[in-house]
Amino acid sequence: MRRLSTFGLLVAAALCAACTGAAQGDRDPSAKALGSADPYLSKLNAKRPIEARQSYWLEELTWMEVRDLVASGHTTVIIPTGGVEENGPYLATGKHNLILEASCPAIASRLKNALCAPIVKFVPEGDIDPPSGAMRFPGTISLSASTYEALLSDIASSLKQSGFTNIIMIGDSGGNQRGMQAVAAKLNERWAELPVRAHFVKEFYSPGWDAVEKFTTTELGVEETRKDGYHDDIWVTAMMMVTDPTQVRFEERVLAGRASINGVPITPLEDAVELGRQMIGFRADLTAEAIRSAIKEK
Repeated sequence: MRRLSTFGLLVAAALCAACTGAAQGDRDPSAKALGSADPYLSKLNAKRPIEARQSYWLEELTWMEVRDLVASGHTTVIIPTGGVEENGPYLATGKHNLILEASCPAIASRLKNALCAPIVKFVPEGDIDPPSGAMRFPGTISLSASTYEALLSDIASSLKQSGFTNIIMIGDSGGNQRGMQAVAAKLNERWAELPVRAHFVKEFYSPGWDAVEKFTTTELGVEETRKDGYHDDIWVTAMMMVTDPTQVRFEERVLAGRASINGVPITPLEDAVELGRQMIGFRADLTAEAIRSAIKEK
């Protein structure tokens, strides 16, 4: 079961209304006619037997719920790419994935017609053998660039088959960016005659990360006063805490007298989570606007 964070619990009224309204109505009459002769098409056009649940995560919806949301106009889908890598002594290796668990629903809620594909947790993290980059540390999992791009291409192509017409790729790590850009370009060449586009939205990462740091410093008055020398900072830690404080080892750090990062305390717990929530909200606003611009320009 997915962790329940503040942003993970966001369920927009529009999402609920669209899912309920579209699903309970009749399907296209011409499709019904075909369905009468083809059991497969008949099944595809069947009414839902129960009320829909609401989630921004594709993997938490039934195929009927996805079908009806797409039919009601939810034709944008976000593919979030994270990673599993070394992040210092306090943070779980799934750092990027935890941040995306809170960030993707926040972005989708602002777009109002979007869903989130499952997080792509395996990405390029360095050469495997001999190891380089984060692969020199236990727990890191890496993909070759070709494997990563093939994975993204197949995921995006699958989503196109579901009826999504704007397929958005965002990444929380620097090593993810080049592959997403390459895949989006190749898919758009392949889909040139179709009303479907892939969009690599770099703004989630850049200027996303720098913008969050500036926002936190200038607007929220939180500024790092030193560097502890870890692959970590207050922006990473606080956003992770929105999803799950145990993944930054909150209780263990409190007991050890190490409940701070780069001079910024992560106590009280409620204050740190609220800080992360505001960071995620700011970043979601920035990214949603970039997605709107990308779709408009297509």
